[in-house]
Amino acid sequence: MMTLLTLDGVSMRYEGQRGATRGEHSVLAGVDLALNAGERLGLIGRNGSGKSTLLRIMAKIFAPTAGVVRWAPEVSVSLLTLGLGFRTDLTGRENALLSCLLQGLARSDAKKAVPAIAEFCELGDFFDRPVYTYSAGMRARLGFGSALVNRSQVILIDETLGVGDVVFREKARAALLSELHGDRAVVLVSHAEAQIQSLCTSAVLLGEGGVLSAGEPSAVLSDYAAHYS
Repeated sequence: MMTLLTLDGVSMRYEGQRGATRGEHSVLAGVDLALNAGERLGLIGRNGSGKSTLLRIMAKIFAPTAGVVRWAPEVSVSLLTLGLGFRTDLTGRENALLSCLLQGLARSDAKKAVPAIAEFCELGDFFDRPVYTYSAGMRARLGFGSALVNRSQVILIDETLGVGDVVFREKARAALLSELHGDRAVVLVSHAEAQIQSLCTSAVLLGEGGVLSAGEPSAVLSDYAAHYS
């Protein structure tokens, strides 16, 4: 099994203002993690446990303050999170094309991929309207459809499967189960236990700056309930 991503001792600290003095706020401390091809990894934990920060480190948006992040050669990654990644002045179609180009597709291949993205997103006429006119659910559709169709090897999902209507959430779940296999993987941040149970093959519980539990989703969810009961 090919390992797509390895985190060794990854830590993240932010400088912040505390009263009249400056200080550092630690979000992650010494996180060790590996993501394998074909894996669907669920990240769970309380608000502020560092889940979104960890996704941004995986997406190469943030550089950790300590530790090492190793990606396998030529691995492509897409981060789906509300409010990130789109130019709101551009239309859905233009953003879909831009997303494909940023993932390394040739312009001709990117143009060919756009109709499939439009079909999957089911945005109708809104696909040719500026993204600033979109609801949160519509943005999630566009992001998910773009990431899935452009064949990113790793898709990082930050709560976006929880928005939109029930029909599209089921469509997205089915697409993840059918499309993400072989050399592809997903990391899902969600507070919905049912999503973690039905979608993920493994799970990690973050808390107190590090990994509190890792393994089969049911066991990790049980540890979560026991730890914070």
